[in-house]
Amino acid sequence: MTGVSAPRGPRALALAALAGAVLVLLATGAITSVATGGSSARGAVREYWVAAVPVTWNVVPNERNAIEGERFTPAQTVFRTVAYRQYTKDFAKQIPNGPGNPGLQGPLLHARVGDRLVVHFQNLDTVTNQPHSMHFHGVRYRFGSDGAYIPGFSGPGANVKPGESFTYRFEAGPGARGVWPYHDHSPSMMESIEGGLYGALSVLGRDEDPPDREFVVYLAAQLGFNTINGRAFVGNTPVYRAKVGEVVQWDVLAIGSDFHTFHVHGHRWLQADGTPRDTQTVGPAESFRVRWREDTPGTWLYHCHVEEHMMNGMIAIYRVSR
Repeated sequence: MTGVSAPRGPRALALAALAGAVLVLLATGAITSVATGGSSARGAVREYWVAAVPVTWNVVPNERNAIEGERFTPAQTVFRTVAYRQYTKDFAKQIPNGPGNPGLQGPLLHARVGDRLVVHFQNLDTVTNQPHSMHFHGVRYRFGSDGAYIPGFSGPGANVKPGESFTYRFEAGPGARGVWPYHDHSPSMMESIEGGLYGALSVLGRDEDPPDREFVVYLAAQLGFNTINGRAFVGNTPVYRAKVGEVVQWDVLAIGSDFHTFHVHGHRWLQADGTPRDTQTVGPAESFRVRWREDTPGTWLYHCHVEEHMMNGMIAIYRVSR
């Protein structure tokens, strides 16, 4: 989808109709990045250092389902896994995920249409001692940077063994605008993705302004829970915040085997044809983004509207202040 509609409250929709302003809904994939290299007529060179590192993760750190009162023990909610983590140049220091991308998933990488991306990857897995890779959706690349293991055909970038490194090179072409997943596609892909080895790439249009707030919502399953960014239940899942007047962008992605329906209370958005909606389906490795200028203060729920998924943890809070 090329246009984007903006989720708005009822008052905002009325104002938009009067003003003739229509926000757009973008349905595509996700990563957030930082430009560290020079620029050319084609755009900037954005260089990243990302490693697969051991992580001890707790899906329900407060040990309870706040809405229904159900209790859990660490034996039910804690596991050892491998996740993508960003580093400064030459893997000198690990960088924590930003406030709009909290959770188990890897860093939100950013780019702009026309940019070239250079992603240095290192496999530091001492948990499973498995090979790993990085496979990106939404961008253009030569076969050597595909990161997908094909016996007898793929190169070292699809089978990076523990202690080894590989550099992937991509271009954000004209069709890359949106949000896209990246994930392991090595021989250990199934186990790795179940453990959380995935992230998002966010690509702006060539002349598009960035939002004031950008929120990543990764819908997946861990340890039998349905999670948002690797956490389950209100009190554990990400609390996102915005102020009236700010442009907010939601990057919504799914990974695994389930379909989900993203819903934000008190808000709706317009499709490219002008039809309003407040729920959108996203399937495995699918992604989309929505933007709106916030005008609806309150404490709202956002969640998967597959009721079983919501009651099993896929529910969170969005707070809008004046």
